[in-house]
Amino acid sequence: MENKNGVLLASGGLDSTTMAYWLLSKGINFVPLFINYGQHCASTEYQTLLKVLPSSHLDKVEFMNISDIYKKSTSRFIQPANLWEDDIQADDLYIPYRNTLLLTVGASFARTIGLTYVYSAFINSNHAKEIDCSNEFFGKMDDLLADYGSVKIEMPFRYYSKYDVAKIGIELGAKIGDTFSCQASPQIPCGACPNCVDRLDALKQLESTT
Repeated sequence: MENKNGVLLASGGLDSTTMAYWLLSKGINFVPLFINYGQHCASTEYQTLLKVLPSSHLDKVEFMNISDIYKKSTSRFIQPANLWEDDIQADDLYIPYRNTLLLTVGASFARTIGLTYVYSAFINSNHAKEIDCSNEFFGKMDDLLADYGSVKIEMPFRYYSKYDVAKIGIELGAKIGDTFSCQASPQIPCGACPNCVDRLDALKQLESTT
């Protein structure tokens, strides 16, 4: 049987946390890779990750700091907003080539440590405005990395909704209630950004069906 062990792009959010448990349920071992690309919530995300990861993989977490790349960005995902005064729109959270960056860093790291798979928990309910957040882009990125470097990008949740992923998380015993994925606030979920709305809607839908 093919060895599909690899690197998991892990953020402490609902999706990547569920994927960690999903990988274990499939007998796939992984290295959780947390990337600090300058997001204002990096510290909160990382501390959350250490709380929600399966205990078997806490000592395997790799932390990578590439925060300087967006240090001049005005994105509200990089520069925290005043939630009491600022009117934040989805476009204000835009970060150019964020997904390209995460996938290529993950692929580079995977090859460096001798692994050929990178697991990402991107799903189709993402409201992000990035040009590199479409299924067409992900398919082309996968082909590029496989052809030039032998790394395979795996996105098992690509066509799932947030509710689908939350349901899988509950079934696998993932700590999805403790996850964090806010785009506008560095410490406390704002409840209004696209990530928060998706997460809350999924949890409410999950509660109504149980």
